[in-house]
Amino acid sequence: MVTSPMPVNPWIRRYHRTSQAVARLVCFPHAGGSASKYFPLSAALGPRIDVIAIQYPGRQDRREEPFVEDIGLLADRIHEALRDEVDLPLTFFGHSMGAIVAFEVAQRLEADGRYLTRLFASGRRAPSSHRDEAVHLRDDEGIVAQLRLLSGTDSAVLDFKGMASLFVPVLRADLRAVETYQARSDATVRCPISVLVGDEDPLTSMDEAVMWVRHTTGPFDVLAYQGGHFYLDDQAIEVLEHHFNRTRATEGETTG
Repeated sequence: MVTSPMPVNPWIRRYHRTSQAVARLVCFPHAGGSASKYFPLSAALGPRIDVIAIQYPGRQDRREEPFVEDIGLLADRIHEALRDEVDLPLTFFGHSMGAIVAFEVAQRLEADGRYLTRLFASGRRAPSSHRDEAVHLRDDEGIVAQLRLLSGTDSAVLDFKGMASLFVPVLRADLRAVETYQARSDATVRCPISVLVGDEDPLTSMDEAVMWVRHTTGPFDVLAYQGGHFYLDDQAIEVLEHHFNRTRATEGETTG
């Protein structure tokens, strides 16, 4: 069943409620993205997995709210919003900027004594790695050019100036947050981290993806997929279904 469009918690979207869930997946959108990106994933993984998607301010039904242009502050607010969502085993999935936000929220949960089963960091270099980027300082045409490079938005949308005027401010604010962020080299979580990367992603090299190993004291792996920055569009459901099926099989071996 699809939930009401007027959520009690403005940060959380739960598109398919379930009373049968054995685990919860929290999804963090990319820069310029929104919670609705994860509607298909929610439909595919339910009812066994309770999928919730984070809705950042300044877009869709939160478009009248001011942007949060600092990753630390964004993570603080999401951490607070998730306090009532820790009754099931938690897995985090974040793509691009969402991977960094997920990592920061995971640190805050661990400080509370709550630990994830796994953090999936997709399409993003390690938190302590750095590139001199200033896409957020470009004019609107410069930001649209970056989108064309990444193939993250349909070209017909990019050619329609009226539409561009709607999404460019959102993307600029998110890029300002992520491009001014850099974690400490010793910032870690205890949970396992799986890094997912497109083999032709211009924003994340394999060397930069492997650097995530510095940020966990738990198990670590890197999985490469064919494609660019948005390789994920065709593969997210398959990747996460495999994870939860593997987890269920492992639990069966443990309890059997």
